[in-house]
Amino acid sequence: MFKHILLPTDGSDLSLRAAKLGIELASTCGARVYVLHVVAPFHTISYVAEMLAATEAIYTQEATKHASQYVADVRRMAEAAGVECSTHYVTDDHPHEAIVRAAHEQHCDLVVMASHGWRGITRLLLGSEVHKVLLESEIPVLVCR
Repeated sequence: MFKHILLPTDGSDLSLRAAKLGIELASTCGARVYVLHVVAPFHTISYVAEMLAATEAIYTQEATKHASQYVADVRRMAEAAGVECSTHYVTDDHPHEAIVRAAHEQHCDLVVMASHGWRGITRLLLGSEVHKVLLESEIPVLVCR
């Protein structure tokens, strides 16, 4: 049925639960998984260039460390289930665009991702990456809550 499943992760418990479900589905179908984490780029305005450079370097180092950990956590889950897994992280202002682009570039036939279930003003202010992926994806999206 499915041959290549995209598992976006943000490192949260919810996204790890969705990844677990995606891995179980991949195991059942004999599919492989592609794990993706999207790092938000560093944005700031500063009057002191040295302070900005130091802050950006620290942010990049920490973001890279966390991204590596997030995808490694899911890779370990896939390996334990005997599912072929590749991982990657990218920097993008718009996570939903990076997810849709990765699905296309990696020839995935399903995206399995978690919804945080935000409602009301929180959803309005923070948006819903899942909702945006659902609107823009040309392949099926399985949403886990």
